[in-house]
Formats: sequence, structure tokens, C-alpha cells
Amino acid sequence: MPTRVLVTGAGGPAGVAVIRSLLRRPDLEVFAADMDGWASGLYLVPAERRRLVPPGRDDSFVQALAALVADDELDLVISTVDVELVAVADRREELAPAVLAAPSSDTLRVCLDKLALAERCAPTGRSPRTVAAGPDALALDWEFPAFAKPRQGAGSRGIRMVPDRAALEALPLDEDLIVQDLLPGDEYSVDVIADAAGNVLAAVPRTRARVDSGVAIAGRTVHDAELEETAAAIARAIGLTGVANVQLRRDRAGRAMLLEVNPRFPGALPLTISAGVDIPSLVVDLFLGRDLPATVEFREVAAVRFLEDIVVEVADVLESAHAGHQDDA
Repeated sequence: MPTRVLVTGAGGPAGVAVIRSLLRRPDLEVFAADMDGWASGLYLVPAERRRLVPPGRDDSFVQALAALVADDELDLVISTVDVELVAVADRREELAPAVLAAPSSDTLRVCLDKLALAERCAPTGRSPRTVAAGPDALALDWEFPAFAKPRQGAGSRGIRMVPDRAALEALPLDEDLIVQDLLPGDEYSVDVIADAAGNVLAAVPRTRARVDSGVAIAGRTVHDAELEETAAAIARAIGLTGVANVQLRRDRAGRAMLLEVNPRFPGALPLTISAGVDIPSLVVDLFLGRDLPATVEFREVAAVRFLEDIVVEVADVLESAHAGHQDDA
């Protein structure tokens, strides 16, 4: 019997990339799920393998996943959505006998708390000085401009420059901000996969030449030993098992430094796969306990992204039971 794998978040770029990767494996039977019946990735799989689930923040989400595991006799569950991972990480035993292909709860919590992440990675020497806004920040000498951002949250929401001491003193204390040394140099994303023992199989740096709504739509992979070693050191520091996207930026001295870590599949995953590191396929083998290569090499390639249509019959479009919550996914 083929291994049955459910991929959630089928409407996002990462979900689509994971589904397309796994569909190339004849030993897998791929199911796709999303909260929205219009999610494009649903229509990459046969109609009998399309599923609707509640939003990741919904109290019934984990229970709904567990029901799918039982009904579809699933072996593996892959979530590509942050809020879903947070919801299910501490309850993964409820999905048994299926395995949740996700980093540990500790790794997820650290990555989603930027202060905790900086402190965990400080011994690597690649984490910028990071403290909470308020007395801790005011007690230090800073080379201005410095940088402030919310301790939790994604993307560029709430970030601000701190041009001088007066601006540092004026930072609000009710927004849970952190203050960091400014990283003014080039930014890179490094897709990393580590095995169950914490060994890094691959760290693939790529540029973000063009970005739309926070997702890279053009870029290239680059061989850069410093970027690869820095991302690998950060992966080991957070105890990574599985996949993460490590974002780095160069500091004033030109050194690659930690910006943040997204403990999930990245939206620009097709570029890394095309470069020779098929991370979704490796993740399946990892969490099913199969043999993995010690290392996976990659080559330098470039990619641009374009909009692609999937045309289906009207009768095949799933009715979204939770359409009113689409912003939660």
C-alpha cells in the first residue's frame, strides 16, 4: 500500500510546492486540505483526496485533523501554516497513528518568540544584540540607528527604525517590542533541513531579488560557505528536526547575522527543489524513519514566479464551511 500523506495549507505557495513535490513520488498517495474551498492546491490532487478543515486558530482544528487521520487512514500529516503548527504541536499524539512532520514544540516556541530566539542563538556569535524595549534597552549603549520590532509576529508589521536616544526612550512599552543592533546589509533566505539527530543535510541560501506581499517571486540560489555555516549553526542551536527557513542579513561589518527563523516550509520552495534539494520528499522520509543521505548538494539556479491557473468544473469546487475565517489561515 502507498504511504498516505495529508498536506494542509493547500492554498499557500508552500502548500502548493509541497503537494507538487510529493505527487512525483509513486509510493505516496497525497491528500490536500485547506479551510478555503477555492485553495488552488486542492485541485492538484484527485477529487476524492480533497479535504476542508477549520482554521488553525479554531478550537476544533486538531480534532478535525484527527478525524481525517482515522477516516483516510493517513500515515503522515504535513502542515505548511504557522498557526496550524502552533495549534497541533503540543497535541501531536492525538493524530496517532499518523506522524506530524513538524519540528518539536520547543523549537516552534523559540522560533516564534524573537527575543527567545536571539537568546538561544547568542552562543553561535551570529545573533544580533537583542533586548526588550524599556529599561533593558535604555541600560545599553547603542550605535544608532538601531532597530525595533514586535517580539512576536510575522513579516514587517510593527517594525521601526530607532534613529537616536530620544527615539529609544520614546518606544511604547505596551507593544512588547524588542530592540536590536541594525543589520543594514543584504538579506538572504536559507532553506535548511536537519535529521532527527540534528545533523544538517542541506542549507541552501537564496537571494530575494523580487518580493511581493512578503513572498519572493524572483531569486537565485548561491554557494556561500558563511551563509550555509551560519544557518546550520542556528538550526543546531534551536534543535531543529525537519525544515526551517533561516533569514539572515549582513551587519555593519559584513557578517551574516540572524534575522529570524520560520520553522516551516518556505513559499519559495520550488527554487530550492530545482537546485537539487527536494525538501518535501526528504521530510517524508525523515519522519517515517527511512534512511537519509548524510548531505545533499545543490547547484546555483535562478527562478521567477508567475501566476498559473487550474481550471476545474464548477461542480468540483468545494464549498468552504469556514469561509468567514479566511484571514485566520
